[in-house]
Amino acid sequence: MKLFDSELKVMEVLWKEGDTTAKKISDILKEEIGWNMNTTYTVIKKCIAKNAIKRSEPNFMCHALITKEEVQEEETVELIGKFFEGSPELLFASLLNNKRLSEKQLIKLRHMISEKNRDETR
Repeated sequence: MKLFDSELKVMEVLWKEGDTTAKKISDILKEEIGWNMNTTYTVIKKCIAKNAIKRSEPNFMCHALITKEEVQEEETVELIGKFFEGSPELLFASLLNNKRLSEKQLIKLRHMISEKNRDETR
């Protein structure tokens, strides 16, 4: 499922808040990014049509049908396919060659690789 940036904004609220009303989502997005209620409700309805959100009554209660991790996985696969010839190694090389990574970030990446290696040898 491909979610547009506007739909991701709605989903981020749901993932953070849990099940909540469309009104509360609208209030949060109005404060955070200045959306009016009609904009928020339109985007929520698009998410419902994509089966990303389930609506229930009373009070137009919204429930996320997909997790943030599922969306991240799909977006990562698309990113690797689109920009890195389908190669996770090329993505990783790009990250390592990025001069903006701090020593702390590099240490964390090394740790993640070590943990992954340990998990696979078990």
